[in-house]
Amino acid sequence: MGTRRLWKNLDFTLMGTTWIIIIFGLIIIGSASTDFGWWTRLGLDIDKLLEANILQRLLWMKKEYVYKQLIWALLGTLVAAAVLYIPYEDWRKYTGHLYVLNLLMLGAVLVLGQTAMGAQRWINIGPFVFQPSEFAKLIIIITLADFLAKREGQLRSLKEMLPCFIFVGAPMALILMQPDLGTSLVFMAILFGMLFMASSRPFLVVGTFGAGLAGVVGMIWSHLKFGTWIPLHDYQLKRLIIFLDPWSDIQGAGYHVIQSQIAIGSSGFWGKGLMLGTQSFLEFLPIRHTDFIFSVLAEEFGFLGAFLLLVLYGVFLYRGVRIAAEAKDTFGLLLAVGVVSMFTFHILVNVGMTVAIMPITGLPLPLFSYGGSNMITNLTAIGILLNVYLRRQKIIF
Repeated sequence: MGTRRLWKNLDFTLMGTTWIIIIFGLIIIGSASTDFGWWTRLGLDIDKLLEANILQRLLWMKKEYVYKQLIWALLGTLVAAAVLYIPYEDWRKYTGHLYVLNLLMLGAVLVLGQTAMGAQRWINIGPFVFQPSEFAKLIIIITLADFLAKREGQLRSLKEMLPCFIFVGAPMALILMQPDLGTSLVFMAILFGMLFMASSRPFLVVGTFGAGLAGVVGMIWSHLKFGTWIPLHDYQLKRLIIFLDPWSDIQGAGYHVIQSQIAIGSSGFWGKGLMLGTQSFLEFLPIRHTDFIFSVLAEEFGFLGAFLLLVLYGVFLYRGVRIAAEAKDTFGLLLAVGVVSMFTFHILVNVGMTVAIMPITGLPLPLFSYGGSNMITNLTAIGILLNVYLRRQKIIF
């Protein structure tokens, strides 16, 4: 009876939308990860490649990436299902332990972490590699929701909100030390999204955010103009501001954005077809199965495909907002808002950087980009949303 009641009260719109995005992503990952460089290196006629039918092109896909992503999606679904069976109210008993675990986990990265692409973000456990900062986002959502719920009605001034900034600032500082600027910005998005809903004066939160943003812009301007110190490496700063003028460094920091713009701009309404995106299969577009997977989608499926994915994300976020609105208590409301804030920031920044309206931060596209830690984290976050929705009313198991 309990299991039947549980299934009856799940949000099937959210679950269905999630898996449609995942399946769509599997198709694009297969296309984006295929290496056609061997064809041109052998001097074979590129027109023959373009004339290949869809079945021939599917055979050239690198199945390894697709299989791994599918396994991670299934594993993440199992974790999300496990999350459903623990009433979210019970998590409040362990938020202190979770917060300490988060700090220890992020600290361990700085000592034991594996370095790749200039950053120390991954830990090896036998044959498995995971990224602690991904799971840290979930822990900060749960612990911050409890932290804010205990202060309900007390967050009326900047002084009263200061402990919240310190609470998030400690793990965020450890992430910045890796360095991982993108994930640290996600922490800020989660903090301000949850503070907006928890504060008795939401306009104070908006004003604080605006002042903080103006301060950051001022620091960057001062550094560029007068050489004043800022807590960023030169390459991080260049990635942050290159979207303003990518053509100023065509072969360097601006290369990614320029190739992405070419891919998206040349696609038209219908796109060039699956595995027929020239920027992708000729390897002009870098890291195309992770950070710039939206560019691959747009090039191959055109405006229609990109619009369809954005509609799916719109439905997904709408359901998340509805779950937050229907939560039975403040803790559940803040959990849902934290998850929605995390997804919204990821989507806006990833899509925005591919069309040069957002900085390049290395944030993946949720449920769509290739990556195990990110996929499991996203599906676990969806499990949190479903948990809040499931218990919006008293259910007897």
